[in-house]
Amino acid sequence: MQEQLWNIVSAVRAQSPLVHNITNYVVMNNTANALLAAGASPVMAHAHPEVKDMVSIAGALVVNIGTLDEYWVESMRLAAQQAHILHKPWILDPVGAGATPYRNQVLEELLTYKPTVIRGNASEIMALAKTASQTKGVDSTHQSQEAQEAALHLSASTGAVLCISGATDIVVSPDKSHTLSNGHPLMAKVTGMGCTASALTGACCAVLPDDPFTATAAAMALMGVAGEIAAERAAGPGTLQLHFLDALHQLTEQEFNSRLKLRESLPEGKKDKALI
Repeated sequence: MQEQLWNIVSAVRAQSPLVHNITNYVVMNNTANALLAAGASPVMAHAHPEVKDMVSIAGALVVNIGTLDEYWVESMRLAAQQAHILHKPWILDPVGAGATPYRNQVLEELLTYKPTVIRGNASEIMALAKTASQTKGVDSTHQSQEAQEAALHLSASTGAVLCISGATDIVVSPDKSHTLSNGHPLMAKVTGMGCTASALTGACCAVLPDDPFTATAAAMALMGVAGEIAAERAAGPGTLQLHFLDALHQLTEQEFNSRLKLRESLPEGKKDKALI
C-alpha cells in the first residue's frame, strides 16, 4: 500500500492532470498554488457558458460550496451534472454543511449527481448524513472518529468514497477504511487547508479514476506528510503556508515512506492492521 500511495503522488507529478475547481474565493489562490506545487494543473472556472466544456477536458472536478451564491450554485450544478454524465471523477467539499437550510438544499441537489468522493470535517459529514450535529461556521465541533458511522451510511447511500478530515484523517468505503495520522495542529490555523485537501484529492483521482478510495488515501497522505514537514520548519501560520508549498513540491519518496502513518481497518470480525 505504501508504494501504491507514493506511485499516485508520482503520477500526479508526471501527468500534471487538469483539475477543474469551482471553489470558494477565500481559498482560490491557496488551492491553485497547492495543486501546482504537487504537480497538477489547476483551473478555476464557473462561467455558465464554459463550465461543461471545462469539465469535459479536465481530469477531475472539485466542487467546494464555501461561498455560495445563486450564480455559483448553478455553475456547480452544471459541472456536477456533466461530470456524472461523462463518468469523470468529481469531489464534493460540503463546507459548512448543516449551518443553514440553503446550504443543505444545495448539497441535497448536488448529491443527486453522485460525487465520486465526499471530503469534509466530522461535523460536515455528520450533518450531510442528517445525523444530529452542530456546526460552528465551517469548523468541526466533532472528532473524526465520531463521524465514522455517518460516513459509512453516506458511502452506502451515495456510492461515494468518504473522507473525514481532522487531527486524524479517515477514508471510508462500505467494506474498508484507512486511518492516517500525519499532519500537525498548526495546519488548523491556516484557512483553506481542508479545501486544499479536496483539491489534492481531485488531482489524485484524476490519475487513478478507477480506484478513488486509494487515490483519496494518497491525497490525504501527501497532505499530512507535507503539513508535518512544513510545521517543523515554520515559525507560525504565515510561514507554514510557504513551507507547505515547498514540501509538496520537494517531497521525496524516502521522506514520504519514513513519515507515513497509515492503519487499515478491515470488515467487522477481522483485526485492524497497522500498515505503516
